[in-house]
Amino acid sequence: MLTALPGCRQSDDIDRETEARQHVQPHLGHVFGCPVFLRIVKETRTLELRIQEKGKWRLLKAYPILAMSGKAGPKTAEGDCQAPEGFYATTPGLLNPRSKFHLSFNIGYPNAYDKRLGRTGSFIMVHGGERSIGCFAMGDPAIEEIYTMVHQALQAGQKSVPIQIYPFEMTPERMAQERNSPHYDFWQYLLPAWQHTHAHNEPAPIR
Repeated sequence: MLTALPGCRQSDDIDRETEARQHVQPHLGHVFGCPVFLRIVKETRTLELRIQEKGKWRLLKAYPILAMSGKAGPKTAEGDCQAPEGFYATTPGLLNPRSKFHLSFNIGYPNAYDKRLGRTGSFIMVHGGERSIGCFAMGDPAIEEIYTMVHQALQAGQKSVPIQIYPFEMTPERMAQERNSPHYDFWQYLLPAWQHTHAHNEPAPIR
């Protein structure tokens, strides 16, 4: 897990963000500023980056997650080494260009649902590098693309970027296989959002 660094943004923050943007510009610059949605599937270790372009959502790119810890099931406590599942979001104040893992952003764990259940934990990040405990390590080239797309979307006016995290691909067959899991009721709570994105390719509205 990473510790966010408080205080004012400094010149090295801007330089790191600028360098990342320059690296990404040649192949993704045409969609800079589009609204962004991230979906993570823990079992397949995949982070999907979706964008909204001309009013329609589409999958832009899928990235392998190079390192994460834990197993299927939600994060429940600080130090349990478990990657979360559920519905989160990052905002401008959660971006960390001074991360010791190159670039990172906080996913916003715990959310309101987690807090109601008494779940604890902090500083769960999507970051660069190739090692992680409880976070999602994407490698430096991938985090430059993901971070830049998130940063540009927020600068263009998107108030927050949804991050929806699932244990596995929630097909009817797989849900049937997991019927006896202690997490089954929680996964049933996640299921409608998965189905919505599968049907419409867009972030599910979370109530």
